[in-house]
Order: sequence, then C-alpha cells, then structure tokens
Amino acid sequence: MSLRPAVVLQRLRGAAPLDAACAHLEAHNSRTLDWQRDVTRIAAPTGSESTRGAWMAGQFRAIGWRDVRVDDVGNVIARRERSDGAVAAGVWCCAHLDTVFSDPSPVVSRIGPRLEGPGVGDNGRGLAALLALGSALHDAAVTMPAEVVLACTVGEEGLGDLRGIKRLMQDALPAPRAVIAIDGAGDDRIVNTALGSTRWRVTYRGAGGHSWADFGVANPVHAVTALAAALQAVMLPREPRTTLTVARVGGGESINSIPRDGWLEVDMRSHSETVLAGLERTLHETVARIERSENSRRAPNTAPLESQVTVLGTRPCGSLRADAPLVRIAEQATRSIGVRPLLATGSTDASVPIALGIPAIAIGAGGQGGGMHTPEEWYDDTNGVRGLQRALRIIAAAAGLH
Repeated sequence: MSLRPAVVLQRLRGAAPLDAACAHLEAHNSRTLDWQRDVTRIAAPTGSESTRGAWMAGQFRAIGWRDVRVDDVGNVIARRERSDGAVAAGVWCCAHLDTVFSDPSPVVSRIGPRLEGPGVGDNGRGLAALLALGSALHDAAVTMPAEVVLACTVGEEGLGDLRGIKRLMQDALPAPRAVIAIDGAGDDRIVNTALGSTRWRVTYRGAGGHSWADFGVANPVHAVTALAAALQAVMLPREPRTTLTVARVGGGESINSIPRDGWLEVDMRSHSETVLAGLERTLHETVARIERSENSRRAPNTAPLESQVTVLGTRPCGSLRADAPLVRIAEQATRSIGVRPLLATGSTDASVPIALGIPAIAIGAGGQGGGMHTPEEWYDDTNGVRGLQRALRIIAAAAGLH
C-alpha cells in the first residue's frame, strides 16, 4: 500500500479484471441472496458452528477455490495464491460463523430483496458476501500481487471471546498485510477502533440451610445483591467512554432455603486497557470487602462465605489511525459508491489484528438491516450489491492491485 489511496482507487476503476468482477457481483446478486438465506438456515450457536462451517467449506470448493481447510478450532480457511506464486503477507477477509441463537432449525424467508430470520444479517450477510466475493474473483480470473485469504471464524459472539480470529492471527505466518472483517449489513461504516472488554463471573458459596431453622448462616445471594449495588455505584469515566453492566444473576435452591451459592456476571467495556485494568482491581477489592462484611454478620459457629472471581473473556482495545492507508482506502472506496464514510468503534474480529498492530477494519456487506440479535432480524438488499463492490475494491487495493 505504498501509493496514495486516492491514486490506488483511481487506477482500480480502469482495471478490466476488477471491473469484470464487479459486474459479476451484480449479475449474480440473486444467488448471493440465496446463499444468505441458506447459510442462515443452518444453526450455528457459539461453540457449535461445525455444520455451518462444513457447508461454507463445500461452497468455497464449489465456486472454484481449491485450497480449503478447517483448522483445529473450526475456522474455515480458503486461500488464493499470489499471481507470482511466492509466499508473502496476504490480505485476509473474514466473516464469523456463529450466531447468538440456539434454535436448532432457524426459519428464514425471502421475499424479493428482503430476508427475514434470526441471524440473517449478523452474520448470514457476511458469510454470503465471502462466497460472492470468492466467486467473482475466481470467475473473473482476477490475479493480485498479494495472496487473498477468505476465512470463516468461530466464536465471535458473546462468550466466544473472539476465539477463531485469535487462532487465525496466532497461526498466520507471515502476518497479514491487512485484515478486513465483514460483519452484517451497511455500506458506510468503517470500524477502525477496537472496543475492549472483560467479562467476569463472581460466585459466593456458603453452607446453606433452612430459611427458619438455620437463619443467621451467611447468605451468598445477600452477598451477590450487595455486590451488584456496589458495582452500580462505581464512578466511571466519561472519557474514554466506559461501561460496567451486571448482566446476569442467579443462585439458590428453593424459596424456603438459605442458598448454598449465588453468582453474577459482569461485562466491562472501554477504549482504554488502563481503565479496564483499574476496574478489574475495583471488582476484586469489592468482592473481598463484601465477603468480609457478610461474614462479620453470620451467626456464631457457622461456616463463612467464600468467593471466587473467574474471567469469562477478554477482548482487546486498540485503534488503527484515521490516516492509515487501509482506512483511507476504505474511505475512498466508500465515496466511490456515492456514500459518505463513517469511522466507528466496535468489538469485532478486526479487534484482534488491530491490537497486534496489523492494519485491520470491519465493514458491512451492503444493504440495510435491523432487529439484530432478535428473532425478528431482517435484511433489505436495496443497493446491496454496491456494498459488495466496495468490499472488493478495498481487498484489491489492500492486496496491491493497481
């Protein structure tokens, strides 16, 4: 990416193979929507993506990509060699396989350009985009100076903790020259800032007992509720923006029992690793303080409460500068389709390479969507193909085709 991004994009507009690939995307857009519908119908809750992954691997082979494999965590990797056959840093384009839904048979409908069903945008659209881009590159015989790799990742949602992209970046030798994550709909967003997060489970355990006969035994649920109230009172900085959410609470056996355990789960997010580290210290200190307080009130000769703090996941912070070549290429490609680019922050597969110092962004795959993470999720493909064409131009420019 040594040339100025504006020059690169200008030259790309006159590249016959790339123009042919863009035309291919438009001519075969109906097939892209069929792929989007079909892949969304394959259940893929986080941790159980293998069936959807196998389907994607089969589709990559069917569109002509011969080097397709599934790694030991379930990522699907399709490779396209450099035009000179050498081994060098490539451009990786990723879309995550998993969804937030556990329904074993997702119902997805397509009426013209509109699709409806859980996961149809996030990330059925991203997966269909990988197939559309792969088909266009193959059928138009586009060759590039850098290798292009298409990857379907596991574990992007929820407690998946970005497991798939972490493994890809760990195993990628040499490191990619650029990573482009395709996630959901839209054609204006360019995520260049990684939102960091840590997730925790806090558990208090005690002896338990009968709510009348054993009253006075230290109560784990009382400790959990006190902890939730204390965490709600923690002062958070406005800059950098930081959030702390008590997301789930549980414990106890019955209405007439003193619980033997109580637990809660906490989600902390910030642009700053330093702030997250400070919140981690606050969490541990608060858990210990409440343990001491509850034990000080227990009846004589009864067992004390014990606490345990477990990390459930960590997602890194980081940022790719607004004037970095990959960001400027993405902005120029966005303007080339008549859309104003919007730099954004998010927790996506791009977060891991950004934190490793690898140029990376996340973009949408065109069209419009709504109802994300709900059973009523929808996708409208009006102008959807221009988002695919934008992605293709970004990949080509990042790979050095000019």
